[in-house]
Amino acid sequence: MRALAVYAYQPVMAETTTSGARERIETDAQATALVHKMRAGERRATALVITELERLSTAAPILLRAMQPYLGHALVVGFTGPPGAGKSTLVNAVIAELRGTGKSVGVIAVDPSSPVSGGAILGDRIRMTAALDDDGVFVRSLASRGYLGGLSPAAVRVIDALDAAGRDVILLETVGTGQSEIDVAEVADVRVVISAPGLGDDIQAMKSGLLEIADIMVVNKGDRPGAEQTLQQLVGALSIRAMRRHSVPVLKTTATTGEGVQQLVAAVSTMGRELETAGPLARRRRRARYLIARAASDLVAERVRAGGPTALDTLADQVLAGAIGPEEAARRLLDK
Repeated sequence: MRALAVYAYQPVMAETTTSGARERIETDAQATALVHKMRAGERRATALVITELERLSTAAPILLRAMQPYLGHALVVGFTGPPGAGKSTLVNAVIAELRGTGKSVGVIAVDPSSPVSGGAILGDRIRMTAALDDDGVFVRSLASRGYLGGLSPAAVRVIDALDAAGRDVILLETVGTGQSEIDVAEVADVRVVISAPGLGDDIQAMKSGLLEIADIMVVNKGDRPGAEQTLQQLVGALSIRAMRRHSVPVLKTTATTGEGVQQLVAAVSTMGRELETAGPLARRRRRARYLIARAASDLVAERVRAGGPTALDTLADQVLAGAIGPEEAARRLLDK
């Protein structure tokens, strides 16, 4: 069996090789040279930039500066949904369809974190055979790092790297845990929510989160019994949602055969063209806001842990006694 073209998280020193010499990325000129290699299609350069951005090494700020002139071109499409919906298989079919239209593709596949190493578990990547021996496709797996929203902040930095590398479309597949995967709404330009027949109560599985963020709904595994019923359930659920900025298409696909995939890619392309009027800056700002919110959340958690049990217990007792509310307790904790 041929080895799959899967690019897992592997820490790499921020270095390039020139005539056998090792050169650290410490200057803007060195970072610019590496970004130019990445844009020329050198896979090792792309992998190196992604790794440095993912782990926020000392080279990351320099690389981000060097990438600035090339950002804002790619369309970011997020794929999310409950486990068993066939997300990886559908993403593989979408890759093949996009490549057939001449589009270059970057894929960010967010996997559950290993409880031992903290790295990504790459089980779903074996389904992405469309990336085999194709320089027009670059696949990177990321660990969720325990973030319940299905993404880690590193995903946004990797989006920038693939965007700067010149990829036309970036496909973002979330970890696949169900209702908690709403972070993709802040990161992706177009959100595709995938369901499938036979997963149980489909509407209950998505109504509180995923149904609300969908730009496109997909019933995958459309050749299975109950697919049409699931599709009609979703159409009905979407029809009663208030304050929608546009109607949400509900499509049926069978990823293993390619049925319906062309229509899905066409729907994504249509929405992508509509987004062009807003300009790339608005989309990038939304991702920056996500990073800021995540960083703020991490800082709050760190402050809570640093406060120790005594300070927290005092505030907790005051909340229990009705002396102060939880919001006031949080303010007092953060003011210390």
